[in-house]
Amino acid sequence: MIDIRAAGPMEQFEILPIIPLHFGNVDVSFTNSSLWMMIGTLAIIFFFFAATRRAGLIPSRMQSMAEVLYEFVSDLVRDTIGAEGRKFFPYVFTLFTFILVMNLFGLLPSLPGIAHEFHTFTPTSHLIVTLALGMTTITIVIVYGLWKNGWRFIKLFLPSGIPLWLMPLLFLIEIISFLSRPISLAVRLFANMFAGHIILKLFAGFVVSLIGTGSAVMLFGIAPFLGAIAVTMLEVLVSALQAYVFAVLTCIYLSDAAHAADH
Repeated sequence: MIDIRAAGPMEQFEILPIIPLHFGNVDVSFTNSSLWMMIGTLAIIFFFFAATRRAGLIPSRMQSMAEVLYEFVSDLVRDTIGAEGRKFFPYVFTLFTFILVMNLFGLLPSLPGIAHEFHTFTPTSHLIVTLALGMTTITIVIVYGLWKNGWRFIKLFLPSGIPLWLMPLLFLIEIISFLSRPISLAVRLFANMFAGHIILKLFAGFVVSLIGTGSAVMLFGIAPFLGAIAVTMLEVLVSALQAYVFAVLTCIYLSDAAHAADH
């Protein structure tokens, strides 16, 4: 998201209320973050509805894109989790497409002349959003792991074949590692989106400042302009990669829950 009208690179991350709502001391306002998550969700629904509404043996371009996404995530789930993974496909597919669209929508330029709270926004550049996604994943892992394996779920933290005297230390390490999973998922996605958007804003600021001089100095704006293009292309790649990494790690954690008793 490149907003050349904002005063600094951090203003693009500011959450602004659109419809203020309060229940006592609890702020549940509809914000710019809420707006873009809703827009992204509606865009995903519209895309797959349009792609499958007239599905044919010879697919259209939109249908081909939808089928590629479907097959990509389906293969990922099947290869990572196995036959058990079929029940998790809807969740992983929703997670992947949501993160991908949220990341890419944040790269769209804001329309001129609109209020700041309606500028393009990247919800995944906020830790609270990515942490909510990570906590959802780990909650599913724990609930499914306990439901499928019962007390044997604890074997996930005590691999077979280790000495008895080492079990308490290893159990503690594995528990800490397990509980840190949603944090690592959240921080990885948040940090990449946050840092990339700051770099984009800085390059855009350099370009606008140099062009605004109206003198020969404006020629020096070519370098940051090309840099902004390069960083934008890199951010598109990173956006897709981070959605893929989040989905892969989710599948790995779900695989652990599905096969905990085999450890």
